[in-house]
Amino acid sequence: MARRSEEAPCETLTGARPHPAIAPMARAARAGRLERREFLAGATALGATAGAALGLLGEARAALAQAGAPPKRGGTLRVGMTVHRVDDPRRFDWPEPANIARQFVEPLVRQGADFTLRPWLLEGWEVSDDARAYTLSLRRGVTWSNGDPFEAVDVLRAIERWCDAAAPGNSMAARFAVLVDPATRRLRDGAASAVDSHTVRLDLPRPDVTLIPGMADYPALLTHRDFEASGADLTANPVGTGPFRLDFVEPGAAARVVRSERPWWGGEVWLDAVEWFDLGADPANQRDAFARDAIDVNAETPAGFVEPLDALGLARGSVVTANTVCARMKTTAPPYGDATVRRALQGAVDNAVALALGYGGAGLVAENHHVGPMHPDYARIDAPRFDPAATGPILAEAGHAGTVFELVVADDDWRRNTADAIVAQLLDAGVNAVRRLAPVAEFERAWKDYPFSVTNWNARPLGVQILALGYRTGAAWNETDFSDPEFDATLDAALATVDPVARRAPMARLQTILRDSGVLIQPYWRTIFSHANPRVRGRETHPSFEQHFEGVWLADP
Repeated sequence: MARRSEEAPCETLTGARPHPAIAPMARAARAGRLERREFLAGATALGATAGAALGLLGEARAALAQAGAPPKRGGTLRVGMTVHRVDDPRRFDWPEPANIARQFVEPLVRQGADFTLRPWLLEGWEVSDDARAYTLSLRRGVTWSNGDPFEAVDVLRAIERWCDAAAPGNSMAARFAVLVDPATRRLRDGAASAVDSHTVRLDLPRPDVTLIPGMADYPALLTHRDFEASGADLTANPVGTGPFRLDFVEPGAAARVVRSERPWWGGEVWLDAVEWFDLGADPANQRDAFARDAIDVNAETPAGFVEPLDALGLARGSVVTANTVCARMKTTAPPYGDATVRRALQGAVDNAVALALGYGGAGLVAENHHVGPMHPDYARIDAPRFDPAATGPILAEAGHAGTVFELVVADDDWRRNTADAIVAQLLDAGVNAVRRLAPVAEFERAWKDYPFSVTNWNARPLGVQILALGYRTGAAWNETDFSDPEFDATLDAALATVDPVARRAPMARLQTILRDSGVLIQPYWRTIFSHANPRVRGRETHPSFEQHFEGVWLADP
């Protein structure tokens, strides 16, 4: 495809004129001020089609079909993955339950493995020039598994549930905070309305560029309009629009979905069923399961097990991502309420060493503020201070020379190794530090409660999106209990800035505030890997660990 000039028309999802911010973003990408994947995420969030976004970069649209033999119908795909309870998507705080649920309940928007945002249960969306009005066009011809048509009432009811900030564990309220009335902690009056049976309009009191990316995050799987009335539990009442139906879920053991008997709006589905098997936290169990042909694909391969799985003749997938790990400190738990203490611990850890020892160097060094160079709104600020010689005297002056600092981590592979690398450096700096292992299931139930612990975070397309999810005052996923009025006000300004290059100015301040708060030691951004039997076709390694199986098929051995 020839290079598209910025004056040429940019195809949009709804046929409307392109948002005025897309052309400047394309110029920035062509000039090297914006990375390719950063531009693709930003342009598609504003309503450009994936093909048009690629065209603005002078690229041909990638073929979606896999070369080779045509797909073959039949067979059961066996997946090695932790199996959690599958109940209310808005409460999911790990990707694994969403990977089971997404086979039968679907999102409005899907993030592709190429970082583009694609309409799914939406046919498209339009964003006003000031990013304060969103018009969502729903896909027609979609029906729920109980026979009801998919209509605007379902989307409005879902948005109402997402905006219920008083609901325990509802992280969607942080993603949709712009639509939440702070007085009632519920959906603002008049913020969401049905234009007709297949069109929904959102009217925002201020712009928020993360709204569409938030619809693609894993807790945003769309449930039926009667989901709340029927008990808000997908396992008990698995009504969905997806190509499979739920057979069973046994947390800690296994789960299974089977191809739906009814036609799916997306077309042909090849697999008869998908089964997940919980193999425990030891990656050696994955190797053994592959070796005895007990699984066809895994959810993730730890960096230290890439070569052993390669040696089995498996197909490897990998992608550099914004997935990360944070040793975070809870500001409401002594002694971590003292910023001096937090900064002293942070200054004792060389993040490059933690990457090398904790993850085998398979990633990028991070900077203790949870925004990275893969994000379109990343601002370059000074590197974190590394001064281990100062740590001991600072702690002594603060009255904590003899304090035991216990770092809690899940007892698996790379998280444990990363914690060991951090604790070793703290010990070298004279800190009385210890590492405590928690069983994976126990850790994942209590991940927000520990005073000092290692938590992994999935990738999000925008840096400002992560800051809103994890560090805004009162956010459901704010595991550090960090609260800073200047941070919150600056965050609002960043969310309202459509152009990611212009957003870097408030982001620089946000990153600096968060880094200097000392609430987290964030050692690295990690490359993720997965493996599959070569007969598994049509599968991609997704940067957010999502499993999309509607197009997967099994070739003959």
